[in-house]
Amino acid sequence: MTTEKMPEDKDEIKSKESIEPLGDGIVDENLDLLVSIYKMHARDPNSPMEIIEWIEQFLANEEISSNPEKYERTIEEMKIQAVIITSNSPYAEVRAVVDNHDDPTLPVSTIRAWVIGIFFSCCISFINAFFDIRLPGTWVEAAVPQLLAYPLGKLCERILPDKGFTLSGVRHSLNPGPFNKKEHMLITIMSNISDGVPYTNHIIWIQFLPEFFHQEWASNGLSTNLIGYGMAGLCRRFLVYPSYCVWPSSLVTIAMNSAFHDTSAETSRVLGPFKSTWKMSRLRLFAWAFGLMFVYFWFPDYIFGGMTFFSWMSWISPENGHLARITGSYSGLGLNPLPTLDWNLVTGGSERDPLVLPFFSIFNYFIGSLLSAFVILGIYYTNTFNTAYLPMNSNAPFDHFGKRYDVKAVIDERGIFDGKKYAAYSPPFLSAATAVVYMFFFAVYSATITYGFLYHRHEIMLEEANAEGEGTNDLNRLDVHNWLMAAYKEVPEWWYMVTLVVAVALGMAGIAQYPTETTPFVVLYGIALCLLFVVTLNVIAEFIGGVWVEGNAVAMCFFKCYGNVTCAHALSFTRDLKLAHYLKIPQRFTFWAQMVPTLASTFISIAVLQYQVGIPKVCTDDAPFRFKCPRINTFFTAAVFWGTVGPRKIFGMGGPYAVTLVGIPIGCMVVAIFYFLSKKWPKNAVLRNAHPVVMMRGGLTWSPRTLAYVWPGVPVAAFSWLYLKKRFLPFWSKYNYRLKTLPEGEYFGPRIGEFS
Repeated sequence: MTTEKMPEDKDEIKSKESIEPLGDGIVDENLDLLVSIYKMHARDPNSPMEIIEWIEQFLANEEISSNPEKYERTIEEMKIQAVIITSNSPYAEVRAVVDNHDDPTLPVSTIRAWVIGIFFSCCISFINAFFDIRLPGTWVEAAVPQLLAYPLGKLCERILPDKGFTLSGVRHSLNPGPFNKKEHMLITIMSNISDGVPYTNHIIWIQFLPEFFHQEWASNGLSTNLIGYGMAGLCRRFLVYPSYCVWPSSLVTIAMNSAFHDTSAETSRVLGPFKSTWKMSRLRLFAWAFGLMFVYFWFPDYIFGGMTFFSWMSWISPENGHLARITGSYSGLGLNPLPTLDWNLVTGGSERDPLVLPFFSIFNYFIGSLLSAFVILGIYYTNTFNTAYLPMNSNAPFDHFGKRYDVKAVIDERGIFDGKKYAAYSPPFLSAATAVVYMFFFAVYSATITYGFLYHRHEIMLEEANAEGEGTNDLNRLDVHNWLMAAYKEVPEWWYMVTLVVAVALGMAGIAQYPTETTPFVVLYGIALCLLFVVTLNVIAEFIGGVWVEGNAVAMCFFKCYGNVTCAHALSFTRDLKLAHYLKIPQRFTFWAQMVPTLASTFISIAVLQYQVGIPKVCTDDAPFRFKCPRINTFFTAAVFWGTVGPRKIFGMGGPYAVTLVGIPIGCMVVAIFYFLSKKWPKNAVLRNAHPVVMMRGGLTWSPRTLAYVWPGVPVAAFSWLYLKKRFLPFWSKYNYRLKTLPEGEYFGPRIGEFS
C-alpha cells in the first residue's frame, strides 16, 4: 500500500474565503473543489507535478481577484480540471483498472458466489495447512481461485436453472443471470481471507511435539483469526475512504478481474513504443503471458539454476572470497549489475513488483538497500561484533565456535531458560547483515510514528473528529468512488467492535484456562501495539514480548502472536475492503464475505493440524511425505532466541548488540530532516519523491536476501512508469497490470515439478 500524500500546513494554503472575492459568481463549487484538491495532493508524488504547479500558480495569482474578466479562460480551464479530477480517480494507475461508474442492479451476494467462494476458501485452507510443514513447501495464493472461479461461474450460468426463493423481499436464484465481475470479486475476497495458515498453528506445533516443548494440552486456536476485524473497521476512515490511499496489489487483482469481464475497450487500438499499434485483448494477453511463464519457469528452476542467481562476476575468480561476498547473488550482497535472469527475482519475490509499485517507491527502497550494503561491509571488514568470523549475510544465529546456535542447549526440560547451561555453552552471535537489519527495524518503527505525526497529523485529527461526530471528511467526498459507495448501507462500526470483543474474550479465556504461563492481557497489548503502528510488527512484537516474559519462549510466542497478527490481519482485511470499495460491492456483503470464510477456514486448519500432529516422526529428518517442518523449526529457533535467551542479553545494556538501538533516534531524525527540507524547498523534485520510511525499509532487504532481489526491478519500473506511462498512457493503462499476472503461469510449473 502507498499513502504518499504530504500536505502543507493549513496556514500555508490559500483558504476558500481568500479566493471568493473573484466576484460575479465566477468562483463556485468547482473552484472550491480546486482548493480542496490542492490541499489533498500538493505533496503527493503520485500526482502529476505539472497539474499541481498549475493549480498553485492559479491560487497564488492575486490579480485574478481584481480582474477576473482578463482570466476568464484560465478560470474556466481550472473549473474543467477540477471536474475531471473529481469525476474519476486522480491517479492514472487507478483509472487504468477501476471504473468510475456503478451498476447497482448487478447481483452480488448470490447463491453461486457463496458456494464457489466457500468451496475455494475451504480448499485453499486445507492445501496450505496440509503442505505448510512440507519441504519443499507448496502454497496456493488467492490469485489461483480467482483464475479458476471464472470458468466455474460461467458453468453455473450455463447449466443451473433460474429457480430460487424470496427472503425479506429479495429473490435469491440459483441462476440470476450472467456471472458478473462483482460476484467474481466477492469470491476472490473469500479466497483472500483463507490463503494463510492461522498463526497459532505454529505455536501449537512447537508446544505439542516432543521434539520441541512437549505440552500436549495445546491443541487448537481461533481468536487470532478474528482479532484483526475490529481494527480493520477502525482503519476504514484512514486506509480505504481517502483516494490517495492506493493499494497497488489490489489494482492487480482488479486488473485480472476486468480481463475476464470488461470487453468495452477490447477492440480499441492503442499506440505503443517504437510506433507500434496494439489491439490485442487483455484476456488474450493474459493467456499468452500465462502460457509463456509456465514454459519459462522450467529453465531457471530445473534446466539451468544459474539463471536465478546469476553470479557471473564471482565466476571470473572463483577462489576470490572477497569478490564472492560483495557480488555473489546467493550468499553475498549481490552488488552486481546483472544479478539474475529470473523474472521472479525481478519482481522482488512478488513483494516489490516494478509493474505494480510506482517508480519512486521502488527507487527509494533500492537507495535504502544500497546504502545499508555499505554499512554491512563496514561492520564486516572492521570485525565489529566479531562478524568477520561468520558468514556476512546469514539470518542464522551462531555460537562462539561459528556453528549454528543450538537453542536446545540453553533450556531445561520445560523449555525455560537455564542460566548455567547458557554460561557453559555460548551467547548468540549475529552476522553483519542481521545486525544491520535489526538496526533498520528499530529505525523503521520510530520513523513510521514520526512520519505519521509530521506529514499526516491534520488528516488523522480530522478523521477522528468526524468519527466522533459520525461525519465524513469533506476531502473524502472528492473521491468518485465514495460517492458511488454512498448508495449502499455502510457497516456500523459496532459490528466490527463486537467481533473484536468476542475475539479478545476468546483469546484471554484460552490463555487463562491453559497453563501458558502468560498473562491474558497480552491480547490487549497486541491491540494497543496495532493502534500505534498499523504496520507489520514482527520484530518489535518479539522484542517487547521477550523483555516482558524473558526466559519463557511459549509466553513470548503469544506476545508475538497478538502483537504481530492483529496488525497483519487488520491490514489484510482492510486491503479487501479497498477491493470491494473499488468494485462497488455493498459493504455489508463484504463484511460477511470476510467473516464466514474466516470461521470455515480456521476450523479446517485446526482439523488438519489435529491430524498431522499424530503422524509418526513428523517434524524430524525421517518424517514421511517430506513433512520436515522447516518453518516450524525456524519459528522454534526464533521463539527460544527471543523468548528464552531474551533480548536483554542481546540488545540490553551491556549486550553485544545494544548499539543497534541507535536506529530508534536515527529513524526519527531522518524523517524530521526530510520534512523540514521539503518545507524549505517544496518544489524540489527530489525531495517531493523522497520517502524516508520506504528508504529505511530498504535496509531490511538482507539476511538472507541480497540486492539481487531489489536492483533488477529498478530499470523495469523506470521503463514502465517513467517511459511507457508518460509517453504511451493508453497502452500502459491497457496492458501494464495485466502483465503482472505473469507469475500466475509460473505458479503451476513448480506445483508439477515438486511432485514429479
